[in-house]
Amino acid sequence: MKRILPLIVISQFLSTSLWFAGNAVLPDLAREINLPPEYLGHLTSAVQFGFILGTLVFAILTLADRFSPSWIFFLSSVVAAAFNFAVRTEGLSGLEILFLRFGTGFFLAGIYPVGMKIASDYFQKGLGKSLGFLIAALVLGTAFPHLVRSLLDPLPWKYAIDGTSFLALLGGFLIVAFVPNGPYRKKSQGIDFTSFIKVFHTKSIRSAAYGYFGHMWELYAFWAFLPFILQYFNKIHGVSLDAAFWSFSVIAIGAVSCSAAGLLSEKFTPKVIASVALSISGLCCFLSPLLIIQGSPELLLVFLMVWGLAVTADSPMFSTMIAKNAPEASRGTSLTIVNSVGFGITIASIQFLNLLTVHVDPVYLFPVLGLGPALGLIGMWKGAKK
Repeated sequence: MKRILPLIVISQFLSTSLWFAGNAVLPDLAREINLPPEYLGHLTSAVQFGFILGTLVFAILTLADRFSPSWIFFLSSVVAAAFNFAVRTEGLSGLEILFLRFGTGFFLAGIYPVGMKIASDYFQKGLGKSLGFLIAALVLGTAFPHLVRSLLDPLPWKYAIDGTSFLALLGGFLIVAFVPNGPYRKKSQGIDFTSFIKVFHTKSIRSAAYGYFGHMWELYAFWAFLPFILQYFNKIHGVSLDAAFWSFSVIAIGAVSCSAAGLLSEKFTPKVIASVALSISGLCCFLSPLLIIQGSPELLLVFLMVWGLAVTADSPMFSTMIAKNAPEASRGTSLTIVNSVGFGITIASIQFLNLLTVHVDPVYLFPVLGLGPALGLIGMWKGAKK
């Protein structure tokens, strides 16, 4: 049993490295096929939209609750890796690349929430700690393509695609080979087309979902536009920060806060930890113009690191609240449905920032993201009282 959590964590890290693989190689892709500046938002949204549709399909068909979640994870990793690998094909148009990234996102729905389902089938006691480590792996996996691109900068961008595809296959293999069905798994009896609505009937799940949705308005838009903001800072201040490396660092440091939040959940309630993290990250949104306008790269990087810590610390806490309050036979479906709605919100925030880049100075992009944490906090605490 001791080896199970490390295996799930490692597999989650390896397979979710597919998530931002497209963003990491975008500058090279843009030069190669003359992509417009707004393509960044479209590329990220394609993955998010694929993930949303995937989670809806997985949830409606209750796949992770009806069949072995380890096999679902494995098969999803294989297909997602194939879509990712296909991006390196010569002569693709911008639209074809978007389709491939959509396919990757669709099958990430069988990796991220299913990984949480596998963990919850093994760990009922200390679930917050387990999910803290698991979501830390997701954060590292998300950041990893930026590091790969930074390290392989002199080499063709396709090497980064090859590397992340291989890692995803390895992650899927580790799960199916070494992580059987958990002792607390309860098999669902069949397809339930009302599951989407039933999840939100539970007051405690509704409260957690409100906070999670506010968190998701901020999170992926911040991650997606982080390289853009770093490059803009370089431009207006005449410095040369490595946007790929520092994007990796700011995103990856969130793994530390996810793990710390998981450990703290044994002393404090997940709701309190999530509220503190959401408050800090929301404040960072509103303070961001001041840090971008000032000219010190060191001060900006310290600020972004603090933000990177705060913006992810609440993720495992929301998942813990949902998993603990969901019926055992539909735990996987509940996690998947809430994920689906949350990632739908990320498309709205990413596309909204994409639109603002045309009309607003980039310095003032991130304060818009502060609306998510503010409304999330209100919904969490008001929702709990109803």
